[in-house]
Parts: sequence; C-alpha cells; structure tokens
Amino acid sequence: MAGGHGSRKLTGVQYAALPWRLRDDEVQILLITSRRTRRWIIPKGWPMDGIKPTEAAAREAEEEAGVTGVIEKTAAGQYRYMKLLRDGAELPCRVDVFPLKVTDESPDWDEMEARERRWCSVAEAAGTVREPQLKMVIRRFGTRIATLQRRKQTATAGHGRGTA
Repeated sequence: MAGGHGSRKLTGVQYAALPWRLRDDEVQILLITSRRTRRWIIPKGWPMDGIKPTEAAAREAEEEAGVTGVIEKTAAGQYRYMKLLRDGAELPCRVDVFPLKVTDESPDWDEMEARERRWCSVAEAAGTVREPQLKMVIRRFGTRIATLQRRKQTATAGHGRGTA
C-alpha cells in the first residue's frame, strides 16, 4: 500500500470533550461553533502521538472553548459524522466523547477569535447539535448526571443534614 503525503485513511477517529457544569441543580452543556460552517458542536480533535484520548479531548476543550476541568476516563458514547476536508473531500469520522466537568472557564483562550461558546440546558444542546448520535449522547449523559444528583440529594436528606 502506498504511504506518504497523498494517502488518506478511510475512516478518522477523533476525541471530543463534553464540557458540562451544574447551575442551580441543572446540568448545562457548553457548545462551541465550528470554524468554517459556524454550526454548534462540542470541542474535538485528532489523536496526538503519546497522548491519551482523554488528555487529547481535554486539550481540545481548553484550546477551542477555553475550559478546563476533570475529564472522565470512560467515554459517555460516540457518534459519527462526515468531516469536510479542506480539499472538499469528505471523511467519515467516529468521535469518542468524554465528559469534562468544567472547573475553570477562561475569558481568553486560543481560538476565541474563531469560535463562539454558549452554555445550554441538556435539551437545548441536544436540539442544537446536528448529529443524531451526538444528540443521543448528550441526552443520555444529562439523564445520568441528573439521576446521580437526585440520589445525592436523597442521601444527604436521609442523613439528617439539614440547613442551620
């Protein structure tokens, strides 16, 4: 098989962060715009040599959205989409999505001139992204976090930890 500059993989694999936070017990998702088409997406990028997928996803979130936090070691899911390449060709991509609990949001970040960012409810985020499988990943993740929050509240209430 011929290698070199002109060869192209048939399928690409990318790693994405799903930046999230809790605001008044509501799960919120951070979306960003893509550079060229300006549609709403989550931060994602190509694998990097010597860097774990989770670290690559976290790095993309910092560069593309200006957020840092705690990234989960296990993907919340994956989705597929067609990546439009600079030469006009399309490359089918699979994206592994790693939740990133945002702990810091910078007012200045690497790609702030090229992208917008927006916090949304889970329903709004799922309704805004184009890819059907990503919509499902967002909804499932939102349900999981909401369920964990309810369990935490129930456990706290059950231990007699009232407010003073």
